[in-house]
Amino acid sequence: MAQGTLFIVSAPSGAGKSSLITALLKTQPLYDTQVSISHTTREMRPGEQHGEHYFFVKHDEFRNMIKEEAFLEHAEVFGNYYGTSRKAIEQVLSTGVDVFLDIDWQGAQQIREKMPQARTIFVLPPSKEELDRRLRGRGQDSEEVIARRMAQAVAEMSHYAEYDYLIVNDDFDLALSDLKTIIRAERLRMGRQKARHDALISKLLAD
Repeated sequence: MAQGTLFIVSAPSGAGKSSLITALLKTQPLYDTQVSISHTTREMRPGEQHGEHYFFVKHDEFRNMIKEEAFLEHAEVFGNYYGTSRKAIEQVLSTGVDVFLDIDWQGAQQIREKMPQARTIFVLPPSKEELDRRLRGRGQDSEEVIARRMAQAVAEMSHYAEYDYLIVNDDFDLALSDLKTIIRAERLRMGRQKARHDALISKLLAD
């Protein structure tokens, strides 16, 4: 069976990567594409479910997983841990399913070291002005928070060249089409096609 591909998608807040991944998954059957579910030590919020939004674990359990090197990447954010389970990702990939992981550049660097065959995609906004407009459009952040998010966005965008693919999310439908094209191209790589069509190839080359 052909091995699935791990797609890492990064972008500054407001660039639209989460919306792109959500829209993509609606066009892909679960047996083809899934989104990675992270482990976290933060409390479950109303409406969230264990194993659907996150795997919710205690701090001690998470620390033990770190010691056992169970994560492809992990980070501490405001006192809580977040991490991507190597075992969970590898199990899904082994069934031929592609996995999408929404993560920042630091997490992407960690994963590339452990899983260099992963494919990385960076999403840029069309301009700083548009990024600022999108952040303000959420209507939930103060001027101070927006200024901090914009500064973080510039720092995040400076790492774009570390990625395999670059998408500019100006027109959403076009950006989504670009994302689908990347997946299609990766699925047509020789290794996957050879594994998928092994029986056909053997028949075609038989004397």
